[in-house]
Amino acid sequence: MNNKKNTITIDAKDKILGRVATQIASLLRGKDLVDFVPYKIPDRKIIIENTDKIKFSGKKTEKKIYYRHTGYPGGIKEEKLADLIKRDYKEVIKRAVNRMLPDNKLRKEMMKNLIIQ
Repeated sequence: MNNKKNTITIDAKDKILGRVATQIASLLRGKDLVDFVPYKIPDRKIIIENTDKIKFSGKKTEKKIYYRHTGYPGGIKEEKLADLIKRDYKEVIKRAVNRMLPDNKLRKEMMKNLIIQ
């Protein structure tokens, strides 16, 4: 997509994770557009820069835990936010935005328009 009109760049430097994630989720859905309808995805890309310089409020890096399940009995896994940041800091924003989007068939398509640098 070479059209500058269809690309929005967000600088995440020194911004709180939740505030940036809500802004990104709103833009991905197209809620800022005049012709917003919930069943259509806008034709634009959202680029996030400086994701490694994002801030967290409070003591979230030590206390926030992400859970997932393997599908086997007793297979619940947990990972602290600090460990996830060390492993892949882009995944933190990706998960935050993904969980703010509606849980339907369009979520996967909306996430394809998100580019994290």
